[in-house]
Amino acid sequence: MKYVHLKTTALLLGVLFSGMSAAIAAPVAYKIDAAHSFANWSVRHVVAKASGTFNDITGNILIDADNLSNSSVDAKINVLSVNSGLAKRDAHIKEKDYLNAEKFSEMSFVSTKIEAKSATEGVMTGKFTMHGVTKEITLPFKVLGFGNDPWGGERSGFEAKTSLKASDYGFGWGVKPNSPVGDDIEITLLIEAVKPAADKTKK
Repeated sequence: MKYVHLKTTALLLGVLFSGMSAAIAAPVAYKIDAAHSFANWSVRHVVAKASGTFNDITGNILIDADNLSNSSVDAKINVLSVNSGLAKRDAHIKEKDYLNAEKFSEMSFVSTKIEAKSATEGVMTGKFTMHGVTKEITLPFKVLGFGNDPWGGERSGFEAKTSLKASDYGFGWGVKPNSPVGDDIEITLLIEAVKPAADKTKK
């Protein structure tokens, strides 16, 4: 009888620790697909708005679909990838008057906290670095979905929005009197990520 009791206890402990291991291993790693991810921006231009994107985003996402609070993000944006739809304007944006891309060629974001609002929405807090300045920002986000792609990979999709003040990062163009370019920048992130083991991205 004692042997049966010990065996049952061992079995229950095995199931318990197995469940704990599964819970600990719940977050799944995805690699940001630079070919299908965009950091879109818009800013006041005179009396209208100009918009564009940065289309070279790299990094990693750990996502726990069962508990978004256990997730994390580490991403970088290549400033030289700015695309406003006009090559001459892009060249100007990269100059010292604006992004100074030759000296500050990269932006980065590292999450520090994620607060889940539902199974598919939350608010992400993290450290964002641009133009050599690091600030804490928050990004409300949505999980757009998970699924298989046409090339045998497994993907996840996300959307996040926030707004930044250029002057917070050392840019002075938007605070000058009668400036043609505004200080407030609206950001929309459209991120597609793939499991590294199944990274068979097609353009």
